[in-house]
Amino acid sequence: MASKIFNVGVIGYGLSAKIYQIPFITAVKSLKLYAVVQRTPKSDNNAELDFPGIKSFRSTELMVKDPAVDIVVVTTAPDSHLELAKLALNAGKHVVVEKPFTPTYQEAQKLIDLAKKQNRLLTVYQSRRWDADYLTLSKLIKDGSLGRIVDYETRFERHVPDIPGSRWRTESIPGGGAIYDLGAHLIDQTTQLFGLAKRITAFLGNQREGIDGSDDSFTVLMHYDEFMATAKAAVISPQEKQLRFWVRGTKGTFKKFYFDVQEEQLKSGMRPGDDGYGIEPSERYGTLTSVQPNGAFKKEAVPTVDPPLYTDFYSKLAEALAGEGEVPVSPEESATVIRLVELAVQSSKTGRTLDVDLCS
Repeated sequence: MASKIFNVGVIGYGLSAKIYQIPFITAVKSLKLYAVVQRTPKSDNNAELDFPGIKSFRSTELMVKDPAVDIVVVTTAPDSHLELAKLALNAGKHVVVEKPFTPTYQEAQKLIDLAKKQNRLLTVYQSRRWDADYLTLSKLIKDGSLGRIVDYETRFERHVPDIPGSRWRTESIPGGGAIYDLGAHLIDQTTQLFGLAKRITAFLGNQREGIDGSDDSFTVLMHYDEFMATAKAAVISPQEKQLRFWVRGTKGTFKKFYFDVQEEQLKSGMRPGDDGYGIEPSERYGTLTSVQPNGAFKKEAVPTVDPPLYTDFYSKLAEALAGEGEVPVSPEESATVIRLVELAVQSSKTGRTLDVDLCS
């Protein structure tokens, strides 16, 4: 692990920063939460009070001028990612961009080119590569437990019929809506498992009433040579248990309910290092159904793998900063995900199945 301490400046102090980023930054010994850009602190929402000793800036322009800042984390809405990341890179800072990377593939390529020109590290917070349920499934696929995959379903479905307050998840802004929010995770995981799909068919829409803006639900069909991968998100799903994965192969089926536990634990106040953090209870394990030699079926619970935790993203980033490894998520891979999201949006608008290409 790197011995140098790297100072981190975070742009924004909303849910992304407070729940999904800062707890993992502060959990890595070689990273120091040095500064936060918060335009309008309030008595009940003030980074300086929550983290005594940090620097608080009212603008990104001021923070990136601070020579002590080594790396900038962009946690704001997607339509601001390009300009804020450019500011940081041009100031000579390394950059982490919250997912989704940028609203367009072309913008993502601009940041990649700029990072190379400035000789700075650039990465994207695709944190759900470190979901324990996803890694459990990945292990089953790699060790051949399921055989040749013939059908793959991955879902983020919840029952939240009320309209959320987050602007970019409901309004028609560039990079807004469920397809950029949850779709970027599901498409990234699928691409990590199986590579680039050949074609895409998508359906985007709104399940909630009273929304004229961006999509809150979607179904994306990713066509591979031998099977179809389906990614779904829904906000009206009145079920006690929500299906997360359903994957069928020639040797068996894996079915998993519930989401990775880290998100709900973080929202409840737990943090990395707390007793039980990241550990999934056995009653939430997935089920493997295997075909036996006599044709019978065998069902067994599959223990969720030991949690790698989202902390691993920042641990790997610290190593990369010290020259001891690669960034945890390559920006080129995240740019590819944005291209697939763009194709999904286009497919839904035109009612067509589209060939996958990486042209802007």
